Amino acid sequence: MSSTAEPRLITVAIHTYDHAVALKALLEGEGVKAVLQNVNLSAPVVSSGVRVRILEGDLPKALRIIENRDIFLPVPGDGEKRQEGHFILVPVDFTEHSIKAVDIAFGIGARHHGRIVLLNAFLDPDIAIPSQLSDTLSYEDVADAELRRELDIEARHTMELFARRLRERIKSSELPAVKFTTEVLEGLPEEVITEYAKENVPSLIVMGTRESDKKGRELVGSVTAEVLDSCRFPIITIPESASFRDLSDLHHAVLFCNLDQDDILTMDALYGLFADRSLCVTLISIPDRKGGGRLRRKAQSVEPLLEYCREHYPRFEYHAATMSPGNLVEDFEALGRDRHIDFIVVSNKKKNMFARLFNPSLAHRLLFHADIPMMAIPV
Repeated sequence: MSSTAEPRLITVAIHTYDHAVALKALLEGEGVKAVLQNVNLSAPVVSSGVRVRILEGDLPKALRIIENRDIFLPVPGDGEKRQEGHFILVPVDFTEHSIKAVDIAFGIGARHHGRIVLLNAFLDPDIAIPSQLSDTLSYEDVADAELRRELDIEARHTMELFARRLRERIKSSELPAVKFTTEVLEGLPEEVITEYAKENVPSLIVMGTRESDKKGRELVGSVTAEVLDSCRFPIITIPESASFRDLSDLHHAVLFCNLDQDDILTMDALYGLFADRSLCVTLISIPDRKGGGRLRRKAQSVEPLLEYCREHYPRFEYHAATMSPGNLVEDFEALGRDRHIDFIVVSNKKKNMFARLFNPSLAHRLLFHADIPMMAIPV
């Protein structure tokens, strides 16, 4: 006659009563059954050495939760002041390309010991309809207020479900254990992202983008392009067609340089991002649009920058290439066919509205023509 062995309980922690109860609630809230042992039933509050016990098979998940309590404990509500320290801002709209950006951001956060803020912007679909000029309250005003309230509730509920899925992926080791919080704000996405960044100063923004053929069909431009043009923080763009899961999968970067001091700032940012590994970097001097003999002189003058990089950023391997004026995007595509390019790095100069419309930045142009991850550094 055979009998089925009882599931084995193991002690995962020993605490005072209050701490043991809190840990039990945390574990059970994340789906790990827990029991308390050695509780003084006549005076439980004064119990010491209370054991928190779980099923042996739940140990890996339980340890993951215990070692990262700040991830699984309730997060601060919207509007609460953020902790000091650098963080990565990740705008999300819950599409596939924004989810891919979240995955990459978690890898960067784990590598650089940063935290993540997930930001979602919701917009009243009737926002573009001109409102009446009268100051009197109408039924339409009441209906609009009710609609905004419903949209706000729906957006926060969607974000909470998304955050819950991320915590499940952290528990199963599918994502690295990085602390994250969420924000849900009303407004145009590009304006919400830019204003939030100005107020909270992220060390990096990571954004997903659509494929280049889809971006090309958009009438005005993607949210990512608008943020690139107006936001003065480092931005990494992740195309939806990107196949890599982590920065360690990237091996060859192209850095567009102006042959001035801005190149050093851009190179320093790239070196810091890949702080623990090597990378092959091709320096490309941006040709003058006037062309002429300046192209040859620029090709020659990139040599001092090469030597500087080899001396001060020795972990990388360096090469140089040139491109012809007026054919920057075409030449870049040809270079990509000759050498597999994993990553684009470009300095991003601030421009006024007129210049952005009629003379878009290199980062803006490459965003619409290349399905390659890109880092834009404001200079």
